[in-house]
Amino acid sequence: MNWLWLLPLCLSVNASLTPGNHSLNVEVQGATRSCLVHVPPTYDVKRPTPVVLVFHGAMMNAERMVSFCGLNEKADQAGFVAVYPNGTGWRQFLFFNSGGLDGRLAQIRSDDVKFVAKLLDDLQAQVNVDRKRVYATGMSNGAMMCYRLAAELSDRIAAIAPVSGTLAIEKCEPQRPVPVMHFHGTEDTLVRFHGPDNQSRTFIWYKSVEDTIQIWAKIDGCPDTAVITEEPNTTTDGTRVTKKTYGPGKDGAEVILFVIEGGGHTWPGRDPTRRFLGATTRNISANDLIWEFFERHPLP
Repeated sequence: MNWLWLLPLCLSVNASLTPGNHSLNVEVQGATRSCLVHVPPTYDVKRPTPVVLVFHGAMMNAERMVSFCGLNEKADQAGFVAVYPNGTGWRQFLFFNSGGLDGRLAQIRSDDVKFVAKLLDDLQAQVNVDRKRVYATGMSNGAMMCYRLAAELSDRIAAIAPVSGTLAIEKCEPQRPVPVMHFHGTEDTLVRFHGPDNQSRTFIWYKSVEDTIQIWAKIDGCPDTAVITEEPNTTTDGTRVTKKTYGPGKDGAEVILFVIEGGGHTWPGRDPTRRFLGATTRNISANDLIWEFFERHPLP
């Protein structure tokens, strides 16, 4: 038997990423995929460390997502490894196969669930990963990818936190209840709160926020009725935030929705990079809330 194929794996097991920023390639389906990895300064190779996968939106890439969401700073504070996968597409205009793609985008045949699984395999040879604390968040198309991972890779993804992106697949049968924290602006014109309408772009299909949350609350065995609270209105940015909590459900799972009245296609707590994306709220910090939520929900 030829054991030479094991040589790259054996070499990488002994390697370790040091604190800082790195670029990794992943070989999957006969193609070379890539991701950016941020290792916090407190990283200790002897201690299992949480990992947060961060998925960019459509027409973006990993590098732009780093500055868009600002999660590297949170990673340094909290001590998790932030991983930014790149989608596929044209040059720097990349997408994830999250479901819901029509027209030219439907030609994207990459199996991004398989890509993420291989990425995690490779990462575990480079970083001491706490396998019970691997999470996913993302923006827009990347948020939709989070839902797909929760449905199809629930044995490895402990919880998800989608921002401005809803469920875009029909079949949704995770192996276990996956906790969800979702953020969405009511004035989002790219992924509309109530789902696609005659003003929506024709290349993508997705469910409404309400349908997405109800579907996932049922999957997680949560109560039908949410506990509703108003977040303190601490700024004058024209937004108000309502928190809707469904749970606890099976295995302590919960589904939490932050409705951002007046909010656009933006990352809560961060400055919008483009005016056409709409308003962003300063009443909450998505990064703080996401990490608090992830900390509560490791894999059983």
